[in-house]
Parts: sequence; C-alpha cells; structure tokens
Amino acid sequence: MSPNSDSPIIVQKFGGSSVADAEKIKNVARIIVNTYDKGYRTVAVISAMGDSTDDLVALAGNLCRNPGGREYDALLATGEMVSVAAVALAINEMGYKAVSMNGQQAGIHTEDLHNRARILEIKTENLINHLNDGYIVLVTGFQGINSKGDFTTLGRGGSDTSAVALTGALNAERCDIYTDVRGVYSTDPRVVPQAIKIDQISYIEMMELARVGAQVLHPRAVELARQGNIKLCKRSTFDLEDPGTMMIGEVTADRNNAVTGIACDNSQARFAVEGCPDRPGIAAEIFGSLANENISVDMIIQSLGRKEGTNDIAFTVGSTDAYDAMRVLEAVKDKIGAESITSDVEISKVSIVGAGMIDRPGIAADMFEALAEEGINIKMISTSEIKISCLVEKDQGHDAVRGIHKKFFPHAHATEDVLVNEKVGY
Repeated sequence: MSPNSDSPIIVQKFGGSSVADAEKIKNVARIIVNTYDKGYRTVAVISAMGDSTDDLVALAGNLCRNPGGREYDALLATGEMVSVAAVALAINEMGYKAVSMNGQQAGIHTEDLHNRARILEIKTENLINHLNDGYIVLVTGFQGINSKGDFTTLGRGGSDTSAVALTGALNAERCDIYTDVRGVYSTDPRVVPQAIKIDQISYIEMMELARVGAQVLHPRAVELARQGNIKLCKRSTFDLEDPGTMMIGEVTADRNNAVTGIACDNSQARFAVEGCPDRPGIAAEIFGSLANENISVDMIIQSLGRKEGTNDIAFTVGSTDAYDAMRVLEAVKDKIGAESITSDVEISKVSIVGAGMIDRPGIAADMFEALAEEGINIKMISTSEIKISCLVEKDQGHDAVRGIHKKFFPHAHATEDVLVNEKVGY
C-alpha cells in the first residue's frame, strides 16, 4: 500500500555498522522499503559507513595537532553524504523513488558553534514536499547548517539527535533507531557476556546512562524524545523479529533490581586546581572560564587544601576537551592565585543508574563493596538521585563493570545462557 499525503510518517535511523558495505546497504534499503509498503511516509537518517567517520577523524589528526572548527566539520560531514546517496541508489534500483538530502537540503538549522552544535529549528517544507510526492527521503545524520551557510556537526552520535529532532519536527508516529544490537542492555555485552536486554527503560534512566558513557543513544537525542514525548525504540538491523527496547515516560515493571544499567566511560580527563584561595568567586571564575570555551564539566569535588586558607577543586571533562581545558586553566591559575594544576587522562568513570535507587539505602555501599572485592581504588565519587559514578584507573574500568554487574545482577551470572560473540555499539 503506497502512502499518501495523509499517511503517518515514521523516521528510521541506521548506524554506521548497518551500512558498512554494499550488502548491508541493500539490507537497509529493504527495511526502509518494507516500512514504505506498509503505508508510511518514510524518512531514514543514515550514519557514515562503518568506521569512515573514525577514518576522517584520524586523517584530520594526522594533518593538524588539534583539529576543529569549520574545515573539520566540512570534512566530517562528507561521510554521511556518501551513505545517504548509496542507500538512495539501492532503493531506486528496487523500483522505488528515493532522494538523498544533506543537512542544508533537509532544513536542519543549528547554532554557529562547530563540532558540537545544537539544532535550533528544522524547516520541513522541502522534506514534506518530497514525502507527499511519493519519495522515500534519506537524510544525512550528525550535521546541519549554520547562519553563515557552513556545515556544522552535532558531536559524535549526533545522528540519533538528527533522527529524533526530525521525528518531532515532522510530527512523526515514532522513531526507530537501528544498529547492530538488539536493544539496550544492563551493560556492554562485550565486557559482560551475561548482560541482560532491557525491554523498557524510562527516558530519565536512558538519558543518565547515555551521559555517563553508555554509547547506545546520544544524550541529546533522549532529551529531545523526553521533551516531545516521542516514541523511541532501539532495535537491531539484523534481527527484525526482536522488538528491541522501548523508551517510555515511566517504567511500571517489577523494580526488584534497583539498578537498571551500568556504564563505563574511558573518554574522561581529571583536573585539579590546587591551592585556590578560600574566598567567594573562585569556583565561578574557574567554571565560568571553561563555560566560555564551551567546555562541559562533569564530576566536581572541592576539598580543603594543604595550606590553611586554600581549597583544592577537582573535576572531570571529556578527554576531547582536555587540551583546551588545560589552556584555559593555565590562564585562570594566575588570575585567581592558585598554586598548581594537575591532570590525569588515565581514568575511567564507572556508573550505576536506576530509578529504583530512589530511597533505597545501601546501593552505594554495595557498589563500593563490589569495587573493593575487585581490588579497585576509588579516586572520586559523584551521586545524584538515580546515579552513582566513581573514577577508577583506566585499566581497571572493565573489571569494575564486571564486578558491579555481578553484584547487582547475580541471577544473570548464575546461568550459562549468555550472549556469545554479539558485536554491539554500546
């Protein structure tokens, strides 16, 4: 059944592993066409093929010490353009009408900021016209256009954000995120083969997991889905019988497990500004200067300094911001009269997340006990209502995850019915 101008819209997003070669591109084309044949006007957001974005990042890194800005975005944006054109060719070959669009053609307008821009608005007229003319529309993920007409990128994983933003702008029925994994798991199955697939997860839990390093969905994508109450499903390109994981407002299922998921983020850097004068305005100066450079800060701890009348302020940033953070802090150190700055990139942030943690005593103690049983020392601790994060040595990150998972999901480790050789984008 061919859709018409009154037919509902479905947005699909396909990750890089789903379009890694010609055969996989043909498989994605069949999935898209099957959706179209069910009577849906269909928009598909496509990531760059396989590891091509990593290859482009590596190329840029070989050309300059700290790549970024306009030309970096212009380079990275090319990966998705290859993918959408390839999928469109495959669909056209099947006898359907498909059209590929880059960020500008799709009307995705962003901030002027490069490398991690946010979407400001999507002008859907061009998209709607093509959908109503019977076309399947393929849109580049991860990118948009700024007020100067330059390409911008949304940060790694930004194709998820593109898809969810398009779902909201088009008032689509739902957004399906297809990758090479069957859904969201209790942790990365590559690290813990006994990881459990989650059928339903709340927006807030998924958002926290994404923010602390579970590379299942982009945090901004989940945030947009929550704000717009968008139906969002994570499912497999290669196992269409599995319904995947559905993100919903609240999970009403049994909450015997206080912890929903465990994540490990190896892309963190820890900084400490030592010997800061103990007076008002010091923290504001440090973090305001970082914010002015669009550097996001995560864990923050202030403690008494070694000298009377001083404090030490420690915090973490993403490792990609480490170079810029040190540059900013060196300038701030002299301005505020701090004694020194230290940094450490050999760290991992290990986190547990779960709405069931609220008002449940003993969760933190259990996590710390699991780390102690693995002989792992904790460098920093940060907590919220549904999250506890610990910094540990980078080479102990995966051991930490395994120990914590066994502590909170003992039933999964008591069976031999485990996942085997499943490559996942976690």
